[in-house]
Amino acid sequence: MSDIEIAQAARMQPIVDLVGGRYGIAAEHLVPYGHYKAKLSLDYIRGLEARPDGKLILVTAISPTPAGEGKTTTTVGLGDALNRAGKRAIICLREPSLGPCFGVKGGAAGGGYAQVVPMEDINLHFTGDFHAIGAAHNLLAAMLDNHINHGNALDIDPRLITWKRVVDMNDRALRDIVVGLGGTANGYAREDGFDITVASEVMAIFCLAASLADLKARLGRIVVGYTRERKPVTAADLKAHGAMAALLKDAISPNLVQTLENNVAFVHGGPFANIAHGCNSVTATRTALKLADYVVTEAGFGADLGAEKFIDIKCRMAGLAPRAVVLVATIRALKYHGGVAVAELNRENLAALEAGCVNLERHLTNIQHHYGLPCVVAINHFTHDTQAEVELLKAKVAALGSQVVVARHWAEGGAGAMALAEAVVALADGNQRPHSFVYPADAPLWDKLAAVATRIYGAAGISAPAKVRDQIKDLGARYPDFPVCMAKTQMSFSTEPALRGAPSGHTVEISEVRVSAGAGFIVAIAGNMMTMPGLPKSPAAERIDVTDEGKIVGLF
Repeated sequence: MSDIEIAQAARMQPIVDLVGGRYGIAAEHLVPYGHYKAKLSLDYIRGLEARPDGKLILVTAISPTPAGEGKTTTTVGLGDALNRAGKRAIICLREPSLGPCFGVKGGAAGGGYAQVVPMEDINLHFTGDFHAIGAAHNLLAAMLDNHINHGNALDIDPRLITWKRVVDMNDRALRDIVVGLGGTANGYAREDGFDITVASEVMAIFCLAASLADLKARLGRIVVGYTRERKPVTAADLKAHGAMAALLKDAISPNLVQTLENNVAFVHGGPFANIAHGCNSVTATRTALKLADYVVTEAGFGADLGAEKFIDIKCRMAGLAPRAVVLVATIRALKYHGGVAVAELNRENLAALEAGCVNLERHLTNIQHHYGLPCVVAINHFTHDTQAEVELLKAKVAALGSQVVVARHWAEGGAGAMALAEAVVALADGNQRPHSFVYPADAPLWDKLAAVATRIYGAAGISAPAKVRDQIKDLGARYPDFPVCMAKTQMSFSTEPALRGAPSGHTVEISEVRVSAGAGFIVAIAGNMMTMPGLPKSPAAERIDVTDEGKIVGLF
């Protein structure tokens, strides 16, 4: 059976009954979107503040490969296994973006027998959060151009506008455009462009905001451009932040769904893991911690991007304290890092596996020594994995002072991840040490960038053109406590996607820096990064359809 066929065969429980029976939440605190998904009211969430927190578990992965690693699938499988073991566990995931769903992925709600459902709804529109975020973002863009058209009292320099428009679709034709054509009635002609919605600063703000008041304040701090005297212009200067917050008033309440095994899951927010921090909303994570004994969440891409930002941005801002980490790997992906072509990954190759383990070793070292967290390595099992390959990987990881668990949740659901759940509980319950940050909050901006590059990426150092160095100096002075959000390829520790394994001694070239003043971090562009993806030659959209009876097919 395909993933969507498994999901459609699931016996879901009405979400109001499930949440009420499991956590005693009355129906009046839920806003249902149909029978199987609902939002939890902020009033109810505020009433949870006095409760103690459960233990937070982070699921991350080795550097992504075309072979796939299964981070979301492992998160779901682990959550189900913890509940099977008698623990009160909730998982927290990001919402999928329509662009990747119709592009390469074809869906992003787990896989096999470790999924969140209703899968089609989660992947296609869900509760409308992304539409609200896109509308709020584009309202600000419209008000910016309108202000210039009606006299430009703020003296905004049209050449220094930094605020693009967004759409939740992969559309390369919109990356660079010209707006305002057609004469004076349509405003001033200028260069513009579109980003995908998940790359919007509004999305990052949405996921970091602690309350509706905090959301509105952060929206007001968004820098949309600069005056002719190079002074920043904000959304508050345009008087746009109140209306933007009004569009997001309902979306900020976190979404509740369930796994195939009828366990509760939060799915809320979905920022990119390179141009932003790649984690689900702070609101959802904090709420889950008040309701459950164990909360399992994921961070986008590998542990060099998502996990670093989870620690240095999300945990720092929200005061979160993770207790343990699961590092997901597949033997196929490690062989790819060892130089094997995708078509040959199903064949046993111990030499390539050993060579590719350097990627896992780098991530594991970062987690244990630079993030200061105990870690278990989860092998997301594939049918072509051989016993000799499994034993080799176990020996390699044992030599690094960690543990390997083979997890079969894709094929067996929570039952296939019981050993992983046992290992995670032992780590989380036994860890009393605080985690570490990669750099102190008050370090100079250049030093923060260098710390991530050298300590996490294995680089010899960083470099930047003189103009960018000046920008770094200026932004560091304006925003001295902001963490950094490194935007680089997810495929490698370097800025070159083709460099597999664990390259070291390279230089990370910073080509651009941007301020996300509302989100509260500095984005540093390293290498060639795009904020509007394109569709592949054969996009997943070609295989997605709906039957005459209204049944969606081809979505994973």
